[in-house]
Amino acid sequence: MPEDGGAGCPILIEGLKDVKALRALGFIGPIEKMNRGWDRSRLVAFLHDEYGTRNIIDGGPPIILLMDWDRTGGRLQTALRNRLQALDVPIDETLRNVLMKAMKPEGRTVESLAPFASSLIPLILARLDEE
Repeated sequence: MPEDGGAGCPILIEGLKDVKALRALGFIGPIEKMNRGWDRSRLVAFLHDEYGTRNIIDGGPPIILLMDWDRTGGRLQTALRNRLQALDVPIDETLRNVLMKAMKPEGRTVESLAPFASSLIPLILARLDEE
């Protein structure tokens, strides 16, 4: 939870517009962008080296994976999940699942969240409390 200081768990997103949307939602933690000119193997190796296999604060997954919930984002989500899990890096997909449910049919991308920030923040917090 942002008000609790969180667990320092980074969110992996696709690009710069996604970063802006997450900041509008109040996320203050580390954000890693997939689109940085690296191939997937190099990105996965970097994430493994940088964040390890467990979150040092709470012992949970060290990375939140948040690709868009369109067809391309779904494929990226699956590919990255599989590659990270092959290195024993569990990932947290709770936020993506909550946002997919909350945003149907209004949005299918992370960047489309920014205009809805004031109404989404209470929904996100309530659903995260449920899980």
